[in-house]
Amino acid sequence: MIGLFVAGCSGRDSAGARTDARGGMSVIRRTGPRPDELPMLVNTELPFRYPAELYARKVQGNVTLGVFIDRNGRVHPESTRVAEGSGYPSLDSAAVAGAEALRFVPAKLHGEPIDVSVLFPVYFRHPEAAPLPGDTVLRGRDERGAKTP
Repeated sequence: MIGLFVAGCSGRDSAGARTDARGGMSVIRRTGPRPDELPMLVNTELPFRYPAELYARKVQGNVTLGVFIDRNGRVHPESTRVAEGSGYPSLDSAAVAGAEALRFVPAKLHGEPIDVSVLFPVYFRHPEAAPLPGDTVLRGRDERGAKTP
């Protein structure tokens, strides 16, 4: 089990491309008080599949999804939306399609599971492409290449 808020997770799709979902998950709306505990990702492999045509062209991008997670830790696919697109509709669609298979330990309020909507970042990275601006943070390195704590 990996906590999204504290640590990231990454996976490889069938083409060997890396997809990441890292920290920065935050509650975007909920009636009532903010949860005491954010949802925590259970998946050991991420379900996002890099579109083959974009992978071949070494296209990279970030997608931020709005995801509704119920009190059982399941994502409601009909509620998933692109909050911030990558600029590539195929990457955005791949992120939305993969979100349905995400599983979480649900958010909690006073120890009780609750429904919550969150912003969930998905990063599509090609192993042979140049890093995008800001990727030094994703890889644990600063601008000079030194490891960050």
